[in-house]
Amino acid sequence: MPSRLAALDERLEPLKRFEFTPARTRGGQIAQFLGLALVAAVLSSLLVLPAFLGAGATAAAGASDFNALPADLHIQQFAQNSTVYAKQGGQDVPIATFYAQNRQDVGWDQIAQTVKDATISAEDPRFYSEGAVDIWGTLRGAVSTVAGGNVQGGSSITQQYVKNVEVEKCEALTSQKKVEACYADAAGVTLQRKVQEMRYAVQVEKTYSKKQILTGYLNVVGFGGQVYGVQAASQYYFNTTAAKLDLAQAATLAAILNNPANLRIDQPDNKDNGAANGYKLTKQRRDYVLNRMYVTHTITKQQRDAAKATPITPTITPTTQGCVAAQQYNAAFFCDYVRDVILNDPAYGKTGDDRWQTLNRGGLKIYTTLNLDLQQVAQASLSKYIPGSRPGIDLGASNVSLELGTGRIVTMVENRAFNNTDTPVDGATAVNYNTDEDYGGSQGFQTGSTFKAFDLAAWLESGHSLYETVNASQHNFPTSDFTNSCANIDGPDWPVTNDEGSASRLSVMAATAQSVNTAFAEMGTKVDLCSILNAAKGLGVHLASKSEKWVETPSLILGTNYISPLTMATAYAGIANNGTVCTPIAIDRVVNPDGTDHAVSKTTCTQGMKPEIAAGVAYALQGVIKGGGTAASANPYDGTPILAKTGTTDHSLQNWLITSTTKVATATWVGNVSGSTPLRSLSFHGVGGGNVKFSIAKPILKAIDAIYGGDAFAKPTDTVLYGDQVTMPDVTGKAPDAAQKLLEGLGLAVTIDSTPVDSDQPAGTVAASDPQAGSSVSNGDTVTLTLSNGSKASGGSTPGPTPSGGTTSSPAPTNGNGNGNGGGGGGGKGNG
Repeated sequence: MPSRLAALDERLEPLKRFEFTPARTRGGQIAQFLGLALVAAVLSSLLVLPAFLGAGATAAAGASDFNALPADLHIQQFAQNSTVYAKQGGQDVPIATFYAQNRQDVGWDQIAQTVKDATISAEDPRFYSEGAVDIWGTLRGAVSTVAGGNVQGGSSITQQYVKNVEVEKCEALTSQKKVEACYADAAGVTLQRKVQEMRYAVQVEKTYSKKQILTGYLNVVGFGGQVYGVQAASQYYFNTTAAKLDLAQAATLAAILNNPANLRIDQPDNKDNGAANGYKLTKQRRDYVLNRMYVTHTITKQQRDAAKATPITPTITPTTQGCVAAQQYNAAFFCDYVRDVILNDPAYGKTGDDRWQTLNRGGLKIYTTLNLDLQQVAQASLSKYIPGSRPGIDLGASNVSLELGTGRIVTMVENRAFNNTDTPVDGATAVNYNTDEDYGGSQGFQTGSTFKAFDLAAWLESGHSLYETVNASQHNFPTSDFTNSCANIDGPDWPVTNDEGSASRLSVMAATAQSVNTAFAEMGTKVDLCSILNAAKGLGVHLASKSEKWVETPSLILGTNYISPLTMATAYAGIANNGTVCTPIAIDRVVNPDGTDHAVSKTTCTQGMKPEIAAGVAYALQGVIKGGGTAASANPYDGTPILAKTGTTDHSLQNWLITSTTKVATATWVGNVSGSTPLRSLSFHGVGGGNVKFSIAKPILKAIDAIYGGDAFAKPTDTVLYGDQVTMPDVTGKAPDAAQKLLEGLGLAVTIDSTPVDSDQPAGTVAASDPQAGSSVSNGDTVTLTLSNGSKASGGSTPGPTPSGGTTSSPAPTNGNGNGNGGGGGGGKGNG
């Protein structure tokens, strides 16, 4: 009993020095009397509560059973900064931070003893010796409540911790009504709330050690603005860590805790508490803290005086929130894509609000796929040629690369700076030209002849071959020549032109290398247009905007649909990967604050195209970036096998180059974001607008190859190359119409030379064929028939006129080296 009384006497020592100022009015006297009565009630309760914990709570609760109140506080993880990382020189480098509250939890050993002592001395000097509730502070507050009409009260650090934990729960809510109700419940000025706070405090002290409580308090408490926790406060106000705070800095942070809104030291122009008056209010409170530290014997008089003589000199070091910080690494758009990936991915929460909370409060370490070394090369090459803005054109450009087999995005750049504010800045945008609209991107761009890769796939799937020849001389195609089992395509004729040169009959290999529009239009008449779209969709191709619909008319052959560069790069990676397409990913790993791994959505790989078809398409596309091909000038010629396809839409409004090795696929785009300025009318750093994509891509491809290398592509089968072989029959001596019918029945094209030759065959019949009888020919090959004049025939017949049924062929003039589209159902032209 004596020990209990001694403890009680020690706790009530402050009360012995308590004095009321005599009331001057009757009302004041009544209030003072009631206050003293409340004090008496609290004092009497001390004798019956176990260990005297929560004594004030019992008095305040009146008839309520204090011990029956909820005791489990449910301490949640405090809001933490989430950090995004990318690789540089093989090391993880932080490039951006997301937070609702700027906070980084630290452990006991990561907090300087000075700040622990300063906090306890100023806020709760009996922290280590008393229980959960500050009895004297509670009594003093109770008297003030009754006498003054406001609920007040000093609180122990444990009580303050409880209150901050409850308020922190409110911060995590998204409904404004719920937030307001939560704040009223967690911090409302009522006796009932104060009693509940005490009950929680009692249970917290039973569950956690003093060290844990003080550490939790220093991590949760606010230091002004969005700065929470001692670690973030140390970095923000003094550009140091919580472990390295000196005495004056520690006392300053402890001072701010008393009233963060008024005592923060990041407002130098504040008249009451700014740089001009040496942060007067904060200094007064800081010096009080130092005095209390001296009184509690945690510092000496000399230390106190030296610290008090130290002026408050903050070194404000803001932590930039969001992706703007990643601009210094040329990675702001990639960062924004990562943000949108998280906000769209159910792995981070069931609802959009849940996912926002996970990103901005979850304290995640987000390790991304980005290679900052390659990123720097890509940005430098793009920026060398394409400025952020240019008078007379809404100019855009982008470059994106991803790994085959993993879908890992290793570069993502564009010509403009990142700006997601409401204030427009010339040469800046928040739109990521590489990605879909749902991921911060645009509505996509017409792809031009890069879409011909899917034409090739449909061509081969239908049984045709790469060395089959087609007639490229036709320029006007009736819609009735085409079939689309997926859509009604009735409409006017489709005019198709090439960009330059001429073409008549040529192989599909040559048509691909030179990107001849009329050849691909002719190929389109021999396949189902639906199969072209299905080939694209099988490789993950989709429209960049969900609000748009597919163009399914014949012009789709030449790339009239609006697709993002990332989607096209993904599809080409699938072609180069033997038809296995892997969805793009930007995140390798995510780590929770406790060091455990957070669930991450992995790439999904599917067989989007038959391997033999993919090998054929890849084989044809390799010719595009070799001598004579439209992309030859982009070839780094570093020994790494590479495939490519170019694309230029009508009037060179959009310009593309998509490449792939067996390791990495890359898409480069330059064009009009809006408007219709022909790029070929412009020059960029001495390079014409139609060819600048090659100059941009070449250094990037070289840098990628230096890291990844690459292997030979799979070899296509003879069937894919040459089709089903047939033996050329002997048609000499046959009437030309009969010979033509026979050969066309074998899938061969027939041309008849209009000039008869000396032959021993009857006049007007077939004198010879090229290829000769007995030769192996493929489906679609052209056979030229020569007619006899009969001069050497038995009986010496004389030449006669060409019989009816013979045909002639004279190539019509065309442009030979082009591609493009006519937007919707129009004509197509442009450099493929």
